[in-house]
Amino acid sequence: MAAEISTLVILGPTAAGKSAFAIEQAQKLNGEIISADSMQVYRGMNIGTAKLAEKERQGIPHHLIDIRNPDEEWTVSDFVREAIRISGELAIRGKRSIIVGGTGLYLWAFLKGYSFPITPADKDLRAKLEKEDLPTLYAQLSTVDALSAKKIHPNDKKRIIRALEVFELTGKSISELQEQRTENTEHGARIIGLNPPREELYARIEQRVDDMIKKGLIEEVRGLLEKGCSRELNSMQALGYKETIEYLAGRWDKDKMIEELKKRTRNFAKRQMTWFRRFENVDWRTS
Repeated sequence: MAAEISTLVILGPTAAGKSAFAIEQAQKLNGEIISADSMQVYRGMNIGTAKLAEKERQGIPHHLIDIRNPDEEWTVSDFVREAIRISGELAIRGKRSIIVGGTGLYLWAFLKGYSFPITPADKDLRAKLEKEDLPTLYAQLSTVDALSAKKIHPNDKKRIIRALEVFELTGKSISELQEQRTENTEHGARIIGLNPPREELYARIEQRVDDMIKKGLIEEVRGLLEKGCSRELNSMQALGYKETIEYLAGRWDKDKMIEELKKRTRNFAKRQMTWFRRFENVDWRTS
């Protein structure tokens, strides 16, 4: 019985077609979808996160979407805890769990059973760290947590600050805390990876960005700012939102914003694949 309701994981870079493929699999396998996208958890952030509209979900229940406000924390620990809970509930009902997304860290943590520290954000500490320049922050991280410094890109300010924040609040490096394990969920999970040819993927990315602009990405971001969402929120640093904020602030014109968003999305897809190449026993497909 357990084999019949084992978890299916669908991973791949942005614009690879994961959402549509997941719905197809859910229809075939009597499954429900658990989102492993770190940004689709936020309410009101729909266009920039490529969130499927309700009608596009074709009646398939989607979990871990629209469950936080943009100013609320959502961590890897939160994802692992909730994904395990929901998977268990679905198994009891005889439903297949289909975990789909492009956030490699989330999927790795879920499959490998790592327990990431649940350390709430400290706004004062973050504000202090934000004032430091990147080289200084990275040097600090290299001193207190050399292992994380090797894993985190020197320009990834968000993750550098989070790693430093964890160290300041717990007295331990995030690498050390990540060694604490929860239940290993990898056994029995089937993993399908979507990785279209690069030219095709880049064409899809270009089209996706153009579609986002047509659907109202700029208006979405302007609306969030008008509702009081700070530009400094982690959620507002997400791909698509950060670039649009630059445009709305008058620092970029529209063409520059679109150009940068396309370029950064292509680079993001490359970083995603770097993550996914670490996974073993993946059934890779081009479509």
